[in-house]
Amino acid sequence: MSTTTPLDKTKALLKELIAFPTVSTDSNLELIESVRQKLETLGARVSVFQNEPGTKANLFATLGPDVDGGIVLSGHTDVVPVVEQDWTHDPFVMTERDGKLYGRGSCDMKGFIAACLAMAPGFADTALKRPIHFAFTHDEETGCIGARSLVADIVRLGVKPHIVIIGEPTDMRVIEGHKGCYEYSTQFVGLEGHGSAPAQGVNAAEYATRYVMRLMSLRQTLRDRAPTDSRFEPPETTINIGGIHGGVAPNVIVGKAHVDWEMRPVQEGDADLVKNDLQNYVDDTLLPQMQAVHPAASIHTHCHGEVPGLEPMEHNAARDLMTTLTGANGAELVAFGTEAGLFQSIGMNAVVCGPGSITQAHKPDEYLALDQLEQCLAMLCKLKDRLTDPTHS
Repeated sequence: MSTTTPLDKTKALLKELIAFPTVSTDSNLELIESVRQKLETLGARVSVFQNEPGTKANLFATLGPDVDGGIVLSGHTDVVPVVEQDWTHDPFVMTERDGKLYGRGSCDMKGFIAACLAMAPGFADTALKRPIHFAFTHDEETGCIGARSLVADIVRLGVKPHIVIIGEPTDMRVIEGHKGCYEYSTQFVGLEGHGSAPAQGVNAAEYATRYVMRLMSLRQTLRDRAPTDSRFEPPETTINIGGIHGGVAPNVIVGKAHVDWEMRPVQEGDADLVKNDLQNYVDDTLLPQMQAVHPAASIHTHCHGEVPGLEPMEHNAARDLMTTLTGANGAELVAFGTEAGLFQSIGMNAVVCGPGSITQAHKPDEYLALDQLEQCLAMLCKLKDRLTDPTHS
């Protein structure tokens, strides 16, 4: 008689999840409803929190006793777009080949969510000493918008988990820290005119360029401020120029331009330094020069998101738990950002550890290796045993 293994269950669930095309620009409501039904069938206490337009939602669910403590298994449900990517098969139909599961979101990060759902019946059928929570969010890929609202909802509910495991793809390595990710667009409005008379206009592209040069000049300041014991690579807060846009023709003074940029702080003071320096430069230098020609000229910065980093802590119960469950010799840092810092900000011990490689994320023919999924399931099985052990209650 054949039996369905945890890996088989996980693969079936991952196939379902990939079939929901939850690109960040689109809704994730159908996926969340499917997950809600699965968890409520197991007896979980489930809360669904929709965003203001009602187009997307976060889910927070609990199995086990209604007490403080416990562990959150967290993942984001949105995926990046597939447009203009050269896929060899339908990105929203899971394809298994050569020990790999292909599909958009397979490793980033529906594979972890599928593993959690596959193990949920085992958690439900066990006399847990501490609760297990599931936190599935929207819009991680566009500034961790969902997680920012979910952590506020968790506080409002009065739920106080002790540990959160964010299952981003780390090859099942234990990650205890990463930099923050702050993303902005700065808009410049000048005055158009004929290119033959540049003094009669306000060239937004020129002021945007000067703004970029100011950003670049801050890089050395940030290098000099890097903590001497920084374990990050590179050790300092970084600034990246993601795009400079503006202009319609070579002979037209540019009336509007914008700069897309980001910084990845290793310490909060660095972010404040950059923002204050730029604001002073705008107020004292750029704007007065623009408005001397055209009083209506303006510079405005739009913040897409300021997601805090995961600060490495000397005492971190989440890190210690995961090194025990995975057998890792220690914990590492990574350059990419996650939602972990948001959970840490409300008092949880946070760690990042999940199946798959970040090098596969966001690419065409994204895949999750089966051996990674098996390692994740083994970790979750050990976690279940730990939550039933009275010596760890």
